[in-house]
Amino acid sequence: MDLITIDFETFYGDDYSLSKITTEEYVRSAQFEVIGVAVKVNNSETEWASGTHEEIKQWLQKSFRWADSMVLAHNTIFDGSILGWRFGISPRGWLDTLCMGRAVHGVEVGGSLKALVERYSLGQKGTEVVNAKNKRRVNFSDPDLERYGDYCINDVELTYKLFQKMARNFPRQELKIIDVTLRMFIEPILQLDTDLLESHLRNVKSVKETLLVTSGVDKSELMSNDKFAALLRSFDVEPPTKVSTTTGKKAYAFAKTDEGLKELASHPDARVQTIVAARLGTKSTLEETRTQRFIEIAQRGDLPVPIRYYAAHTGRFGGDDKINLQNLPSRGANGNQLKKAIVAPKGYTIIDADSAQIEARVLAWLAGQFDLLDAFTNNEDVYKKMASVIYNKHSDEITKELRFVGKTTILGCGYGMGAVKFQDQLKTSGVEVELEEARRIIEVYRRTNSKVTTLWRHAQNAIVCLSRGDYAELGKPGVLSLVPEERAIKLPSGLLMRYDDLSFDKTDKGEEYHYKTRKGRTRIYGGKVVENVCQAIARCIIAEQMLKISRRYKVVLTVHDAIAVCVPDAEAEDAQKYVELCMRWVPEWATGLPLNCESGMGKSYGDC
Repeated sequence: MDLITIDFETFYGDDYSLSKITTEEYVRSAQFEVIGVAVKVNNSETEWASGTHEEIKQWLQKSFRWADSMVLAHNTIFDGSILGWRFGISPRGWLDTLCMGRAVHGVEVGGSLKALVERYSLGQKGTEVVNAKNKRRVNFSDPDLERYGDYCINDVELTYKLFQKMARNFPRQELKIIDVTLRMFIEPILQLDTDLLESHLRNVKSVKETLLVTSGVDKSELMSNDKFAALLRSFDVEPPTKVSTTTGKKAYAFAKTDEGLKELASHPDARVQTIVAARLGTKSTLEETRTQRFIEIAQRGDLPVPIRYYAAHTGRFGGDDKINLQNLPSRGANGNQLKKAIVAPKGYTIIDADSAQIEARVLAWLAGQFDLLDAFTNNEDVYKKMASVIYNKHSDEITKELRFVGKTTILGCGYGMGAVKFQDQLKTSGVEVELEEARRIIEVYRRTNSKVTTLWRHAQNAIVCLSRGDYAELGKPGVLSLVPEERAIKLPSGLLMRYDDLSFDKTDKGEEYHYKTRKGRTRIYGGKVVENVCQAIARCIIAEQMLKISRRYKVVLTVHDAIAVCVPDAEAEDAQKYVELCMRWVPEWATGLPLNCESGMGKSYGDC
């Protein structure tokens, strides 16, 4: 099997560039034009070709054995979509040094080709692309085109060298996961229901236009913190808060830069989005802009699913290309219309399977909390069971509200959450408890799950040891290992979860451990480490399950702990059983971890 390294140079201008529009829109645009392409087969000399679209197409299709080759690029969703959408070429598999760089060095460092080749001292990326702005191929002189070709060839050589460096210790299984992730975008099959989207857009705009009038909201109400908070509560939303840096007291987090208000801008209830948008002075809500973007994609073709491989510190997948499919609303005033608008092609069915309580299960397994683990194994209602302990009631006496408290406790308190945050979390969901009651519930959880609290202490000791360059045990033997020289924890995938520049710092809150992120120094402590490793382990499991599923069916989307596939109608029932079997499969390194899932199927993603 050949390794083909490739890089396209394309026309770009003031208003037409990847900094202005999405990759999907750029590659499918009528303005799109390939200036030239450089191709390297294995370790042979890199070739450069420039010409008309048909000339390049003929050269690409006839000169290389794509069906027997892995294609490598830096930011492969770009070069791969050009290869597939514009030239009809589908190789055996896809590789990407950008994806690999995020996994190897963490999401907190630069992942550009320039940054990575400098890190490895492989050479220098050129700057000739700057001179190509606003220039069509016919506008290049022969010397200009020759220099541009040399620039492109250099990029291919650097990408190839970078891959050779990073691939030496890169887990082979993760290369396969990169391939599956890239295929969701490069080889799209999901479609969009334009009629439903246009109807939804009209409805969203109508709601926005009438909401402020019918509710009697005026500018003063929007800008008054107390009145705005009351308005949010009228929609069953607890206003976000923060601790004021000037007074030291709790205050509403209503500034444009506050994360709490930013999160409300993407709230599932479009009415909440509307009043937040009005407060921020923006003309459109997230629901409007995303619906409009879906309509525009539908006009150009099928839906490429942009999933960012290794998007988070824990290795989890994330959204990309300005249509974050990781947070599509499934409730609220408009329901899940965007999900319903994502449909299978004719003759196919979508199956969506969601891993049940995977983080809580991983936590119990990693900590050796065997009573909780047994409850999961026996498919007991662990939320009701927790509520029974909290309220000293028989399970038959546990109401829906009490069970919800048990659920919030199981899912929220496993990482050392404090009473104030726990109280706020319950309040956000419409359950109010006094602060002392919140403290009591947390104490009951910690007393009942003593192995979990012991894991927090071990994780705190691990942070201390990492900061000193020492080794320590963490969790179940053989699952995690500390790599002191890297200030990192080695995950079951073979990749490292890094805590760069980890140190013990003095702050106005006391002495705490911090590590470096793009947003500055971030506090880290035992409970947070446990949260990190549980999320990372869950991601390792989901990724391995996704690979198993992909051997038989086309994986079209992954959202958090769920995997969606598209299957022929005639195979739907058998496919659902197979997907569920895969989602309950446990990797060898996770023996003893009870996994479960729920699944649904339908012609649209929203019906699953």
